[in-house]
Amino acid sequence: MNVSAFIEYLNKTKHLQLDADYYGNIEIWRQWWKGNVPDIHDQKEDAPDGSVISRRLASLRMPKHVCEDWANLLLNDKTTFQIGDGTTSAYLLGSDEQQTGGLLRQLHFWENANKLVEQAYWSGTGAFVLSVEGLTVDAAGNALPSPQGRIQLDYDPACCILPISVERGVVTEAAFVSECMMSGKPAVYLQTHTSKDDKCTITNEWFEVTDGISGTPKFTKAKTPPGTVENITVTGAPAWFSLFSPAVAKNIDGGMGLGMSIFSEALDAAQMVDYAFDNYRQDLRLGGKKIFYDRSMCKKWVDKDGKEHAVPPDAVHRQIFYELPTPEGGIDQPAAWREYNPDLRTEDNHRAVQDALDMMSFKCRLGCHRYKFDQGTVTTATEYTGSRQDLVQNANKNQIPIETALIGILRAILWAAKNLLGAPVDPETSISVNWDDSYIVSDQERTNQLREDALAGLVPRCRYLSARYSLSEDEAHQWTAEAKADSQTAEQLTFGGA
Repeated sequence: MNVSAFIEYLNKTKHLQLDADYYGNIEIWRQWWKGNVPDIHDQKEDAPDGSVISRRLASLRMPKHVCEDWANLLLNDKTTFQIGDGTTSAYLLGSDEQQTGGLLRQLHFWENANKLVEQAYWSGTGAFVLSVEGLTVDAAGNALPSPQGRIQLDYDPACCILPISVERGVVTEAAFVSECMMSGKPAVYLQTHTSKDDKCTITNEWFEVTDGISGTPKFTKAKTPPGTVENITVTGAPAWFSLFSPAVAKNIDGGMGLGMSIFSEALDAAQMVDYAFDNYRQDLRLGGKKIFYDRSMCKKWVDKDGKEHAVPPDAVHRQIFYELPTPEGGIDQPAAWREYNPDLRTEDNHRAVQDALDMMSFKCRLGCHRYKFDQGTVTTATEYTGSRQDLVQNANKNQIPIETALIGILRAILWAAKNLLGAPVDPETSISVNWDDSYIVSDQERTNQLREDALAGLVPRCRYLSARYSLSEDEAHQWTAEAKADSQTAEQLTFGGA
């Protein structure tokens, strides 16, 4: 979608002053995230006949790998909420310890939130956006209690976010744009959140999209689809959206209220990675044995038209043999054939890729040696466990804006659940996030330490069994009792046998 063109349309029709130029940066980050930057990955080479041929530059797609890595570090299956009120906790999270039930499960919250972190880290900003389907409104558009309503969440990257009002760096009013289809035709959906006093108004608009004369998209206001309302107003509610960005001070002008990509300062390193990897690939592709020969070595045959042809050696594998002009002299001349065995430069290429990965890791605030190029793939370096101070500091810093956004959207959900759906929840209850700290201490390290503490008598053995074998507290106690009983039986048998 051409967001810049749509922003210019909104600026003209709604008399806004939204910054369209900043979204050009977001588009560049998107290209790197996809691993397809036309100016970089579309290579042009001269063919022997003078023509120009196109070639794709091989890519490790490290910007996407980095964003996935950050998302898995910050918001994964071990991340949980701590909610003070039991009824509210059960409503959101279910009653099991793993928090796999409740409303968040219905919304597929955890997997979508993980994807949103990845999108926020490539685009610079991510947004949780609340909506309630099936609301009843009065003639003035005020939302009324609607027990039949359904809470929904959207997860938008920066290319879909249009800040309208920003106070002290915090977006207080915003619009969210997305592509859709209306009657089988492309369209744009615009949801605008504005506030005045203690009232929040959500405006829904649709626009038809057609191709303009110059190729620029043309937008036309469309009718509101049946069953939907154009304006909804709620009183006393918190904002129905919550934004967060990578914890990096932005050094790019424009885009007030938006952040910048986690790899914005690593584009040169990303290019270095792909050039090094492509060179490695090219050396392997072109590094096969070559045998150059002249036509005098070939078997001759004549077709039905009397035209003579030369049959090259091993015609099935022509990539090995290359014909040269026939030299003066006979076949015994040294120039009649020549064998060429190029050096694959495996070690040099491997070192180049690894050096580029180290630079990429450093520039993306993951430490200096996060990634290891091993057997043609990129893995997390095991030796990194001994030196992770940079990662720990940056991960802790990045948890802050994400936690603020998570708590903010949960409070909006709880407000809507209580005031609109009639759910027995407390929107003001305490909410905190329990983060996974395996990037500080791995699960294996934690289990080994727990084992040593159990053997030393510092913690009950059932705690170690629970961690080691993923047992519940009751199962761990049962295992401990059975082990103790077996030990006593063995001692009795040994004594009696003696």
